[in-house]
Amino acid sequence: MSGTMSGGSKTPPSNQATFEGALAKLPDGYVDGYFDGRPWGVTVKRSEDGKRTWLYREELSGTDIVSFNLYRLAGPGSILKPCEMSAAKAIEFVLGFEPSTAKAGSRS
Repeated sequence: MSGTMSGGSKTPPSNQATFEGALAKLPDGYVDGYFDGRPWGVTVKRSEDGKRTWLYREELSGTDIVSFNLYRLAGPGSILKPCEMSAAKAIEFVLGFEPSTAKAGSRS
């Protein structure tokens, strides 16, 4: 299921800005952290032109995963394309994820 985060979508602009701001704060590469009191590993990759951000997260003490691509449009807005989950789940994770203070090493 895909979610469009542009001017005509159901996602208010303030929520879009909050989501994209939280995503921008996540470092490139791999980082450990916590979401909902559980440990997670998160990998973020950004395209060189800045038009695509890919995020993959994996619950370290369980089996849950979240993966999505965020595409920035030529005009205002962006398109969130979650992989086999709701856009709400992807957004909730980015807004609630707390990275560890020390960045872990890169993973391939």
